[in-house]
Amino acid sequence: MKPSAAHRFSRPRAEDATAIHELVAACDLAVIGVPDATVDDIADELAEPGFDLDADGWLVHDAGGALVGWAWACAKGDSDMIDIEVLVRPGVEGLEDELWRLVLDRAGELALARGHDAATVDIGIYRADTGKQALAKGYGFAPGTSFHRMRIDHEGPVEPPAPIPGLTLHSGETDAVRRQAYEVQQEAFADHFGFVKVDYEHWLERRQAQSVTDWSQLTVARIDGRPAALVVGNNQFVPDEDCGYVATLAVLPEHRGKGLGRFLLRHAFAADAARGRRATLLHVDSNNTTPALDLYLSAGMRPVLVIDVWRRLIRPVRAS
Repeated sequence: MKPSAAHRFSRPRAEDATAIHELVAACDLAVIGVPDATVDDIADELAEPGFDLDADGWLVHDAGGALVGWAWACAKGDSDMIDIEVLVRPGVEGLEDELWRLVLDRAGELALARGHDAATVDIGIYRADTGKQALAKGYGFAPGTSFHRMRIDHEGPVEPPAPIPGLTLHSGETDAVRRQAYEVQQEAFADHFGFVKVDYEHWLERRQAQSVTDWSQLTVARIDGRPAALVVGNNQFVPDEDCGYVATLAVLPEHRGKGLGRFLLRHAFAADAARGRRATLLHVDSNNTTPALDLYLSAGMRPVLVIDVWRRLIRPVRAS
C-alpha cells in the first residue's frame, strides 16, 4: 500500500528531537507500556558521527502536521553492517512499505559507498512487539540474537568488592586511560555479535558526542600494571529511571575466569549506589561468546526486557 498523498516526507533536523521523542514514546507505550527513551537520547541519535541528516533519515507528517513516521539507516564505521529503524504512529496505516523500502535502499547505498557488495542490516525489535516482528519477517529478516536488559535494585549502600592482589583501578579522565580502555574493548569484543573494529579517533568522537558520557564512570583495571579489563558506565537511564547503566564490561581473554568481571560489576553497583541511583541496568547478548548472562544472574541481576535483533543480507545493484 502506498502512503496517502496527504503524508509529507522530510529530512530530520536537530530541532526535531522533541517531536521525534513524542512519536517514539507513543510507539513504546503501545508495546511495552512505558516510554523507553528520552529527548536527549533522540538528540544523541541525530548527532551520531557519520549519520547524514540529509540522506540517512526520514520524517513523515500527516495533513494536520502531526509526526506519524520516523525511519533511519546508520552505517557502523566502514563495515558492511547497517542499523535501521522504522517507526509508524499506532493506528496510522499505509506508511510501513514506503519507509521500509527507503531504509533498505539506503542501507544498500551505504554498503556500496564503503566498498561492500552486500549490506548486513540489523533492526532491534522488542520481544513484546509481535506485529513488528511479523513485518520484519515479511521483509526477509530473521532473528540474529537477543539482548536482555538486566537490573539490580539498590536499597542502600553497596559494599565494594574485596581487593584483588595486583589489581589497580584507573578512571577515564585522562587520554592515556581512554586509549587503554579503547584497546581493551576492541580486543575483548572482537568475536561479539555486531562488533565493528574502529580506530581510536572514531571511538572517542562517538563517546564525546553522546550527552550521557561521563568519563569518571569509565574504569580500566590493570593487573600488575597492565590493562586487563574495563567497565564503562554512563547516565543514559538517569533522567527517566534514576538508574546507573553499565554500557560496557570487558575482560581480555587471557584474564577471564579470574573474577575480574564480577569485581568490576560489583564496583559499578557500589558506585551507582553511592551516587544515590535506585538501580543499575545493563544489556547482555544472550548468545555472547562468554557466559556473561550467567555472571549477571549470579550477581543478583534480573531480566526486565528483551530486545531481539533481526538481520537480513541485502545485495544492492550498483548503478551502471
